[in-house]
Parts: sequence; structure tokens; C-alpha cells
Amino acid sequence: MKVAYVVPRYGTEIRGGAETGARMFAEHLVTDRGCEVEIFTTCALDALTWRDELPEGTSTVNGVTVHRIASAAGRGEGFHPLSGRLLADPTAASDEEMDAWVDLQGPRSPALLDAVVASDADVIAFYPYLYYPTIRGLPLVRDRAIMHPAAHQEPALHLPLFAPLFEQCRGFVFQTRSERRLVLDLFNVATTPQVLVGLGVEEVYGTPEAARAAVGLGEVPYLLYVGRVDDKKGTGILWRYFESYKARHPGPLTLVLVGQVVNAPDVADDIVVAGMVDDTTKWGLLRGARALVAPSPFEAFSITVVEAMTAGAPVIVNAVCGATREHCERSGAGLWFEGYAEFESVLERMTGDDVLHQTMVDNGRRYVEANYRWPVIMERYSTFLDEFVASQPRGRP
Repeated sequence: MKVAYVVPRYGTEIRGGAETGARMFAEHLVTDRGCEVEIFTTCALDALTWRDELPEGTSTVNGVTVHRIASAAGRGEGFHPLSGRLLADPTAASDEEMDAWVDLQGPRSPALLDAVVASDADVIAFYPYLYYPTIRGLPLVRDRAIMHPAAHQEPALHLPLFAPLFEQCRGFVFQTRSERRLVLDLFNVATTPQVLVGLGVEEVYGTPEAARAAVGLGEVPYLLYVGRVDDKKGTGILWRYFESYKARHPGPLTLVLVGQVVNAPDVADDIVVAGMVDDTTKWGLLRGARALVAPSPFEAFSITVVEAMTAGAPVIVNAVCGATREHCERSGAGLWFEGYAEFESVLERMTGDDVLHQTMVDNGRRYVEANYRWPVIMERYSTFLDEFVASQPRGRP
């Protein structure tokens, strides 16, 4: 079986997001299942600009053939004003406005689409749903197309252009029950072949002691955030809630923010902005944290939440995020908040009840072992792909 993935960016340099999920699936299909796998992607690294940064051409990355194709345009200058206007009432968007939105959002690469059409892959997986490569590319190869939507509740999902896109797709790979429920509620795809898979965890060695030293943390207890430090990811709410909590509950508890900084918090002695760190440091920080906080309301899976459970850190999540709340409810390894009062209450329980904390630590590890180790993931995923390919008509390119 030959599998192709179409993603807007790809590489070991990219941390988190749907593109990292695509890379993990691609590499495990090669190493665990002996499949031939190729990637069609742009030369971009930055999901905010989509500018070309990597060299164009074909290379091999961890056994996977990667075709990087330059973009005709990254994110267009007029995208944000147009997007703000459209997403205020997405169902009212005109065809002309939606076409402009897709092209301006980027990364726009007609040459990438041509390469996808020319591929002889048995199955072509588009990942995620939101960008030009999927929106423009999937209809061109729909008889071989599956989608990893990585969908969550956001205004863009309600643009009218997505109903025909989802409904002509031949198969879906979902990461959580909440994602599947959302997609089935919005689109007429209940009878389309689909599988609930999730993502596997790739644990990395790293000690809390070395991680503390790397970010200059000392011996204080800390909460950890891992991801883009961006108000759109909920970090603005997080650090403001944390400062309010500390004003009411003085003590050594510290908040550590790890990731690309888009919106920096106010300078404070009890907030450490670590920026980007290597995987060894990240895993050391996870192992030493009292809890991981995932404040984003918009996540389709959140591999960081599952990594935290693997490392023995309970989680605190935004109550309105279906995927992360589902992890907490199914595992018994986390708590959720909506508004400051609930944040304070949850944090009091997480830091003050050692028996509860240890119960969540144990629950989280059991949850990961049962659901998110790669042998479990690949058994479900490869069976779905085998059945999908077997059901397709012969004689394709």
C-alpha cells in the first residue's frame, strides 16, 4: 500500500499541531507497517505567514519521501480584515468571499495540487481540513481521498464551503469522540467510512532537575503550559487568572510558559516565559509539574495533554474545549474550568489534595496505556486504510 499525505507544512522542526500528527502517522506506517509513504507539502515552517523557508525539492525524512513545493503566495495581506468580517457571520458568506478567503489564508500553491493529482498513491490523506491544500486539493482526487479533519468548534468550520468538501470525502480519521460528534452534527457524512484513532505518544527522556536548571526555575512548585504563547490559545486568560489566584493565595507556586511567544504576558516574578525548548527539557518539565494547564478552547486533540498524563502530570483544561475535556472525563486525570471562580477552585484542589493528585497521576497513565500507545493506534489505523483501499475501484493512476 502506498499512502500520500497532503499537509501545508511538514518537518521535524515543527512542534505540535496537525502537521506533527501527520508526520507521526507517516513515519509509523513506514517503520511499523512497511508502507511506502510520501508527503506533499510547501516550503513553509511558520503557520502564521506560510512564507517559504525550506528548499524546494524531494528529500527523505525518517524514511518518508517528502516533496516540498514552493507556494505562489503565503498569507495574503488582506486576509485578516476579510476573515474577521466573514467569520462574524460565516453562514452568510458569499462564494466570491469564500474563494478569496481560501486563497488569502494560504499557503496557495497550484503546483502542489498538480503534484498531488499526479501521485500514484492508493490513498491520499488530507490533514487538516482548514487550509488551501485540502480545500482545493481534495476535490481533485476525491475517489482516493480521506481526511484527518482535526476539527474543533470554531467559526471557520461553519463557512458554507465546507459542507460539499466534507461530503465528497471518501473516509475520515477522527482523533476524539467530540470531534467525530461535531463533524457528524454539521455535515451529512454519517455513512462515510470512518475510524476513531487519536494520536500516539512518543516519550522522550528528560529529568525534572535538568529541566529546572535549563529554564532557571529553582525548586519552586509550578504549573506548566506547553504550546504557542498566544492569546488565541488561551494563554492571556491563563496568566491573568494565575496572577489573580496568586493575589488571593500568596506562595511559591509559579507558572511556566513553554513555546513560541506571540503575546507575551506582563512581567511578573511568578511567571517564567521559557520560550522554545528542546524535547528533553519539555519532558523533564512535564515530569516535574504539579499540573499541565491547557487553556485553549479550540483543540481537536491536544497531544500535549496526553503527553502530560504519560509523564505523570494531571491536567487542567478549558471546560468549553470538547477534546481536552473529553480526555479529562474519560481518564479521571484532570479537571476543567469555565471562568475565574472555577479556575481558583480547581487549582486549590489540584495543589492542595495530595490523594486526589496521585489518583489522577495513576489514572492518566492507565488511560494513555490503553488508548494512545503506537501499537494500539497503528492497529486501528492500518486496518482502516487496508479496508479503504480494498473498497476502491481498480485501474486508478
